[in-house]
Amino acid sequence: MPRILIVDDDPALREVVRIALTRAGYTTSEAPDGPAALQAFETGPPDLIVLDVMLPEMEGTDVCRALRRRSAVPILFLSSRDDEIDKIIGLEIGGDDYMVKPFSPRELVARIRVLLRRGATAAPPATALSHGRLALDLETLRVTWSGAEIVLSATEFGILRTLLTRPGRVFSRDELMDRAYATERIVSDRTIDSHVRRVRAKFAAMGAEPIETLAGFGYRLSKCEE
Repeated sequence: MPRILIVDDDPALREVVRIALTRAGYTTSEAPDGPAALQAFETGPPDLIVLDVMLPEMEGTDVCRALRRRSAVPILFLSSRDDEIDKIIGLEIGGDDYMVKPFSPRELVARIRVLLRRGATAAPPATALSHGRLALDLETLRVTWSGAEIVLSATEFGILRTLLTRPGRVFSRDELMDRAYATERIVSDRTIDSHVRRVRAKFAAMGAEPIETLAGFGYRLSKCEE
């Protein structure tokens, strides 16, 4: 039976959602804030997340961004605001649906059923990325060059993963900052440049250069030819 993670700082609302989902035959888990939601996801990824937009410590939109860097789990946003721009932002950053509080528990259950059916028919997410001699295993977080393993930090892995999603595309520093970090944080251009230098140094020991710099624009993956 699908398991739903309910993320909201209001215990009463979590209870309403939990009861509605339990009656519909789903199992549930709960988190009161963003960090707890990310921890719950790491402990046991759910089949769908009901995610409040306004959370203490870390907003729901930031939780969504962090999850989208490593998962395509369906996310249904809940919000007390009915502004169209909020809905658009929620969907553009990776949300799958959006409901405004107060809402009908029956409608919530109906929307969750639709999202789960949609996810069941979707193609499974890629578990590996490769380009020439370079390969990344997204499940084991293993990086290899011509079969030889190279140990990278989480951020360094995130940089290569981002570049590998679109070989040949130039990513600006801002894009790498946004996509490579596991959680939202503000870093400088020099910080991202330092991470890129460390990646290059680790590959240089094997005579490899996986990242190209385009002055004034950003970075892209090199050809990594066989």
